[in-house]
Amino acid sequence: MRIEIPREAERFGANHIYGLQKVYEFDSGPHHEASGDEDSVIQRLSYEQLYEIEKEMAIVVPIRDEKLKLLEGVLFGIPHHCLVIVVSNSKREPVDRFTMEHKALEVLARFTRKRLLHLHQKDPVLSDALARAGYDYLLDEDGLVRDGKAEGMIVATLLACLAGKRYVGFIDADNYFPGAVHEYIKEYAAGFALSNSDYSMVRIAWNSKPKIVRSHLYFAKWGRTSVVTNHFLNKLVSHYTGFGTEVIKTGNAGEHAMTMDLALQLDYATGYAIEPYHYINLWERYGGVVGSLSSDIILRHVEIFQIESRNPHLHEAKGEAHVDQMILAALQTIYHSPICPEELKREIVQELRERGILGPGDPVPEGTYYPSLHRVDLETLRKALCNEPYAPLLERSSRPDAPPLPQAAPAGRETLENGHLGDTGDELPEEAAAPALENGKTDAPPA
Repeated sequence: MRIEIPREAERFGANHIYGLQKVYEFDSGPHHEASGDEDSVIQRLSYEQLYEIEKEMAIVVPIRDEKLKLLEGVLFGIPHHCLVIVVSNSKREPVDRFTMEHKALEVLARFTRKRLLHLHQKDPVLSDALARAGYDYLLDEDGLVRDGKAEGMIVATLLACLAGKRYVGFIDADNYFPGAVHEYIKEYAAGFALSNSDYSMVRIAWNSKPKIVRSHLYFAKWGRTSVVTNHFLNKLVSHYTGFGTEVIKTGNAGEHAMTMDLALQLDYATGYAIEPYHYINLWERYGGVVGSLSSDIILRHVEIFQIESRNPHLHEAKGEAHVDQMILAALQTIYHSPICPEELKREIVQELRERGILGPGDPVPEGTYYPSLHRVDLETLRKALCNEPYAPLLERSSRPDAPPLPQAAPAGRETLENGHLGDTGDELPEEAAAPALENGKTDAPPA
C-alpha cells in the first residue's frame, strides 16, 4: 500500500489527532521490490508489513437479523489470517435466525478454513463468565448481556484479548461491498504500521455513500449524521486550542480499529454513541482538562489516524428516524461531558430543537456508559470460558515470550450514577447459544 503521511495534526493533551490521509495504491508489492527513491510524503507499506499486523488482529462483526447474503459478503472480504468474531443478537424465535447464521458460517468456514467464532451475546455461559470476572456492568435484570451493538463489541474485544490479539477492528454487517471490507482492514493495518505508540486508533472516513437521486446514482461525500457530529467535535477541540479546526472527519466511524492496549483503557458508551464517545473519552482521560494524566500515556501519547477509503460505502438504508437517533446519541455524549463548555451546550440544545429531536424545554437525555475493561479479571474470564465452544480460540500462545494477560484493576469499584450502570445479581437461565467454528469444523452444535 502507498499512503500519504498526515497533512495536519491537532494535539489535545496526550492525544494526537491526525488529519485525513489518502491511499494512493492498495498494492505496492513485497518488501524486496522497494525502490530507493520513494517520496518522503508518501509511505510505502509492503505485503509483509501489513500481513504481520493483520495476523495479530481480530475483526469483530456485530450482527442483528441482517440478511445472510450481506453477512457472507462481509466475511468474504476479511483477510484469511485475521481472527473473525461474529457477535450475534439475532432472534431465536419464531424463526431461529441465529442458527441460520451458524449454518451459513459453517459452510463458509469449511470452504475457506477461516478461524471463526460465532456467538450469541445472550449466551448464559458468557454472562456467567463476565459476572465471575467482575464485569457485570453489561448484564441486564435477567443476568444476560444487554441488547445493543456496543455491548456485543465490548464482549468481542474481551474475547480478542483472551485470544492474544494485539489489535481489534470492527466492521458493520450491513456492508454491500466485500471489496470495501477488505480495503478497510488493509487501512487498519496501515495505520498501525505508521503508529509510534502502543495506544492508537484507526478510523475510516468513507470515500462516498452512493444514493439514488431522481433515478441517477449520486455519490454523496458526507453522511447526514457525520456532518453534525464532526462539526460539534471540532468546535470542542477549537474551544481548548483557541484555533478553528476541521481535523475530525470520522465522528461516527463504525469502521474503526484499536490497539488492544488502548481498547482496554477506554470507557464505552452504549448504542449509537459508542463511536463518537471514543473521542470524548480520550479527551476526558488524556486531554489534561480534567483529572490527571497517566504517566505511561504522557510518554507514549495516543495516536488517532483517519484514513479515507477509495471504495464507496453502500449499506442498508434505515430511514430518517435512524439519522435522528444517531445525532442525538452523538451530541448527548458531548453535552454531558465535563469538558463541554456552556456555550457549546447551548448550541447543541439549539441544534436538537431545530431538528425536532428535542421539544421546547426538553432536557438533553443522559446516555449509558460502561467503565473501562481494565477492571476485568481476564484470567478468571479465561478459566470460566475454558470449555467448548470458546476454548479452541482462547488458548494463549505457549511461546516463552508470550505476554501475560493484563492485570485487573484493584478490587473495589465506584458507584456509577447519571446513566452509568450499577450492579445486577439475578440468576442466569439455563440455555446456551454460542457455537464456534474453527478451520471449517463445528466445535459445538447450534443451540
